[in-house]
Amino acid sequence: MDMVEERAVALDLGVQWRNSFARLGPEFYTVLAPRPLTAPYWVGRSAAVARELGLAPSWSDSPGALEAFSGNGPIAGTQPLASVYSGHQFGVWAGQLGDGRALLLGETASGYEVQLKGSGLTPYSRMGDGRAVLRSSIREFLCSEAMQALGVPTSRALCVTGSDDPVRREEIETAAVVTRAAPSFIRFGHFEHFSALGQHGPLKTLADYVIDRFYPECRGCETFGGNPYAALLERVSERTARMIAQWQAVGFCHGVMNTDNMSILGLTIDYGPFQFLDAFDPGHICNHSDQQGRYAYNQQPNVAYWNLYCLGRALLPLIGEEELALAALESYKAVFPAQLAARMRAKLGLLDELPGDLALIESTFQLLARDRVDYPIFWRRLSHWVSRRAQAGAPQPDDSVRDLFLDRPAFDRWLLQYSERIGNTAYGPAGDLMLKTNPKYVLRNHLGEQAIRLAKQKDFSAVHTLQRLLEAPFDEHPGFDSDADFPPEWASTIEISCSS
Repeated sequence: MDMVEERAVALDLGVQWRNSFARLGPEFYTVLAPRPLTAPYWVGRSAAVARELGLAPSWSDSPGALEAFSGNGPIAGTQPLASVYSGHQFGVWAGQLGDGRALLLGETASGYEVQLKGSGLTPYSRMGDGRAVLRSSIREFLCSEAMQALGVPTSRALCVTGSDDPVRREEIETAAVVTRAAPSFIRFGHFEHFSALGQHGPLKTLADYVIDRFYPECRGCETFGGNPYAALLERVSERTARMIAQWQAVGFCHGVMNTDNMSILGLTIDYGPFQFLDAFDPGHICNHSDQQGRYAYNQQPNVAYWNLYCLGRALLPLIGEEELALAALESYKAVFPAQLAARMRAKLGLLDELPGDLALIESTFQLLARDRVDYPIFWRRLSHWVSRRAQAGAPQPDDSVRDLFLDRPAFDRWLLQYSERIGNTAYGPAGDLMLKTNPKYVLRNHLGEQAIRLAKQKDFSAVHTLQRLLEAPFDEHPGFDSDADFPPEWASTIEISCSS
């Protein structure tokens, strides 16, 4: 590796880099270079993320760009490092973890940190190989940009590069590197690490860094007796609550909500065994490794609170009083249900708030669950039904939504209740809101699987098509209706696990 770096000319992307995380001190990370991939090739690139990072439109055409973003050469101004953290995995304390296959390059002037994921062994790889496979890298690339388009807080993905280098998972696969970006990749587990070791100095350094950079309003706040660390816990709880409400509303299952996968900024990070719901099953488990169903769809809100409680325990040496920490966590219990209700009102096209709305929302969930109705298709068809009714000016025969249900009488009763709630004069604005809230296209498992199968043959056309659809998920995209249709029967046999 040293010989490769000595020969390589650093790639100059024309952006200013810094690494404020590196200034925290060597106890937070290990400096090391990525390990090269053999004969890399481009799989996918995001022009939108390139703009966010301040890169020129032709950034990927620069000599050496492909090599640099595959870990084969340095990028001018960067200082690659792997950070250390700990965490609870599946509810059990796992001890020291860390960036086992990711390297932080630094921050661009736009405020984004940039990581190479799959760039090789680090001191924190444990029993792993430090690599990512093509399959999981494509999934993360597509889902990061899909979530962004849906308005869900998320890390972003600049590009994916692949190689024929073999990687062993359940079977032999090929290697890939995904370049991802976020304002910060600091996790709950970073705080748990230093707290568990009793290293309160670094714990305070980290907390002060996060407050000063991302939560400056916590300084001098009047709540919690002016305690900035309790205020930090409250802010993180609120951001996390908003994110989880958005997950539940859009039907997103993360699959592995360990504390080391929870962002201190309330971002969706670490896309592994995720899934968007097909049939609405509240107890759906998307992660084949989750034998107990800890991270089932309907468990995500409670797990998020449990993870926040772990963060509160980690911050307790700084907060000082357990009562203050518990009080800070109360914000989650208020913000999550309020945010979920607001999201569901928008999905239903409700333009105001009335006392009976929560009962209508609950009856909608129950109706969908009873017949395992396809979640994205129900909401999109309902949106069009409301929009067409507004255009017709009067109720028209339309079974497009009703046909989704086996229990037609139950649906008819619900539809009457729903129609009365909207009112005859509000169908136009309601339909407009719903078509901008309920996506036509989501990254269903079978769509990702089809793109991955072609990509393994060096055909990336399906990746590029999916990317284009998912970047504008509320648009109709004539000619691509099949990508918004019901999943094929074989989709239910897809298994995604922590190796994803």
